[in-house]
Amino acid sequence: MRALLLLPILCLAAGSARADECQTLVSKIIAETGAKADLQRSDYATFTVSPDMTMSLACGAPALSSVGAQYKGETPPDEYYTTFAKAGQAVTGIDAKVIVDAAHKAQATASRKRHSNIDLGGALVTCSSMVSPDKGPLTLCAVIEHSDKS
Repeated sequence: MRALLLLPILCLAAGSARADECQTLVSKIIAETGAKADLQRSDYATFTVSPDMTMSLACGAPALSSVGAQYKGETPPDEYYTTFAKAGQAVTGIDAKVIVDAAHKAQATASRKRHSNIDLGGALVTCSSMVSPDKGPLTLCAVIEHSDKS
């Protein structure tokens, strides 16, 4: 019976820990990129960087998270990659230069094949190119942590 009474308390504590972790990541991304937070929940946040660039953060539990960057256009400027990599470093701890290089490679392949992945060991950099009927050409890249940290 006590276990049943403790379960809601443990669930609330776990949810609070995830919200705290997510808030920490949101703060890091804002500090590193200068992005403006638009929406924040306990496990998700969205940001505006510029009229042509937005980012999204998915906070995992307990420590696997991802950050994505969306650009309205086929060929993102260098600032897109720099900002995306800074956010990726804030989330994964992987050096921003490594993320920039991987994102350039993934985007170049995605522009030909629509999608590409580069495995960085502890995270995957993935990029896609598409044309939205509403928004026109889009470039989408994400850094996704995974449990294989080798």
